Amino acid sequence: MKENVLDVLLYLFEYYMADNPGQPLNEDRDSLESRLVEAGFTSAEIGKAFGWMDTLWQRRAIPPLALQHGLGPSQEPSHRIPSIRLYAPQEMERLDTDCRGFLLFLEGVGILSPANRELVIERVLALPEEDMDLERLKWLILLVLFTQPGEEAAYAWMEELVYDNLTGYIQ
Repeated sequence: MKENVLDVLLYLFEYYMADNPGQPLNEDRDSLESRLVEAGFTSAEIGKAFGWMDTLWQRRAIPPLALQHGLGPSQEPSHRIPSIRLYAPQEMERLDTDCRGFLLFLEGVGILSPANRELVIERVLALPEEDMDLERLKWLILLVLFTQPGEEAAYAWMEELVYDNLTGYIQ
């Protein structure tokens, strides 16, 4: 079975994190790793996935802009300054035009904040495998939003995009 780190992450998300919202991987790592090995993943890929998730949880400490200013999530400042994201060559290699366009779309409709967009890009680059397509990116965005405080509404919208595959609305 050819599995990669993203496959391990998606398995963790479906079978562990969804039942433990807002919780880092605190369960006994040995027993969790044993379950992943039983599911067919290699110890090397599991270790990389745990490291990837640990880094994502460390990035979680940065609250959304609205919360930093004492506003509730629904009181996000409406005067956002439009910005342009220029991609570095290594980012363009990992994120094709469809992926970059999707990130722009999500930011434009308010699902991704600029900070979360950057976190998504950073986490894409942290994956050892090179093949990132739009479907895999959607799952990765869902993982990122799941771990971010105050992003419940954005997570719910993204979950709908992933599970219901609402691509007709996007294209």
